[in-house]
Amino acid sequence: MAVPSSIITRDVDKLAGQTGNVYESIVVIAKRARQISAKVKEELSHKLADFASTVDNLEEVFENREQIEISKYYERMPKASIVAIEEFVEGKVMHRRAIETDEPNVL
Repeated sequence: MAVPSSIITRDVDKLAGQTGNVYESIVVIAKRARQISAKVKEELSHKLADFASTVDNLEEVFENREQIEISKYYERMPKASIVAIEEFVEGKVMHRRAIETDEPNVL
């Protein structure tokens, strides 16, 4: 997926087209962005866990080239919000409304 790295002006009507409400579209995009962000954070944490050191002594801490390269790779990745907007615009995000009822919840 080709995600632009710079800011793009978006047509609000196109964003609202899929849900019928721009605010609902933004909520869907925000939830997807959180999912993407959590997934990326989990991947990064898992990769960096291999380099975790149990030594608390500052003299024994050294730069690990592989760890730095992994961190730089994740820093260069597009932001989760940009990826979520692209997915939403391309119709790749599944969403549905919760069913609203007038009946009170009975335990």
